[in-house]
Order: sequence, then C-alpha cells, then structure tokens
Amino acid sequence: MDKQYEILNKDVGFQGFFRVDVIKVRHTLFEGGWSKPLDRELFQRGECVAAVLYDAIRDQVVLIEQFRVGAMEYGTSPWILEIVAGAIEPGETPEQVVIREAREESGCEVLDLIPAHVFYTTPGGSSERIHLFCARINSEGAGGIHGLQSEDEDICVHVVSFEQAMKLLEQEQIASGIPLVGLYWLAQHREQLRKQWWRAEDNDDASQSDTGC
Repeated sequence: MDKQYEILNKDVGFQGFFRVDVIKVRHTLFEGGWSKPLDRELFQRGECVAAVLYDAIRDQVVLIEQFRVGAMEYGTSPWILEIVAGAIEPGETPEQVVIREAREESGCEVLDLIPAHVFYTTPGGSSERIHLFCARINSEGAGGIHGLQSEDEDICVHVVSFEQAMKLLEQEQIASGIPLVGLYWLAQHREQLRKQWWRAEDNDDASQSDTGC
C-alpha cells in the first residue's frame, strides 16, 4: 500500500500560551482509495525532551513535582510527579535542552547522557514528540524548590531510591505518561547503566585526583 496524505487547508484556530491549528486533511485508505476530507484540530507542541535523572552510584532517581492544569479535570490532585522535560527552542539540540532543563528544574548537573527513545505523546491531536534520555547525575545534596520565576515554575525536587520509584509506579502515584516510559526504560537498563556508570565514576575520580603537581 502506498500511504499518502494531503493537507487541503490549514489555519491558526487559536494562539495563546500554546497554538491550535485547524486542519482539513485526507489520506489513503487500507482498502484503497482516499478518505473523505477530515476536519481536525492540532495542538502544536513540537519537539521536546525529557530525561530520567539517575545516580547509578547511589541507585537514586530525581523526580520533580509541579502543578499541572490538565490533571484538574478528574478530581485527583493536580500536583504531578514527573521527570525533567522541556521544549526544544530554535538552534538548540536535544542534548543541550536536557542539560538546561535539568539545571533549571532540579538543580542537578548532567554528567553523561544516553538516548533512550523518541516517541509521540498523543499523536491523535498533538504534534508533541519527545526525545527521551537517561542522564547520569550526582544526587548528593539534590532537593529543594526550583524552576524559573519568569516561567511561573514552582517545582519541588524529590530524591528517591530506584526501589521507591518502582513502588510509586506500582501504587499509581506516577500517572503521567512521559515519566512512566522513562522509568520503565530505566528498569529495563538499570543493571547495564550501573556497570557502565560505575566505571565512569571511577574515571572521574581518577581524573580529579590526578590534577595538580
């Protein structure tokens, strides 16, 4: 099957903090031919990053908690446990954004980065695509309140053990899709990361001890 689509019309339906486009589109059908013209609204979120901040030496994960307006709809607490994330601005690489967002949202410095997945969050109505990473950090002293006042961010940082993070998943205390993907990825690759980043930590220590005369 030759899969094709055609955008027949595209207008900006709303422009505020975010943008919503109104699109008329048609596409080829699995049984042949074309669909009828479809009217769709597309929430423009664009390219974003997210990162699991993991201290392989202490076996700890850094999570962040903040108010999310979308969670008000269902009668549950709108304060959500997440992993650091942010939008990619023009001229930035995903790796640069992870480093920036980790510092702004958690106060942690990224020591190493491993790409995990690239995935869509809600492709039925949003353009958001996530570049997911796992970031090596030193969690010693991590915590407190972070975020940019200019962006009205009010972020509480939690440092939990890997075991505690898994319990939070089991107890459905983590209900946002992006951290679910990130933490399950960490669970699958944790042993490999611990071996790899233990060696990296040893190399870091050796490099530091070799400075001076």
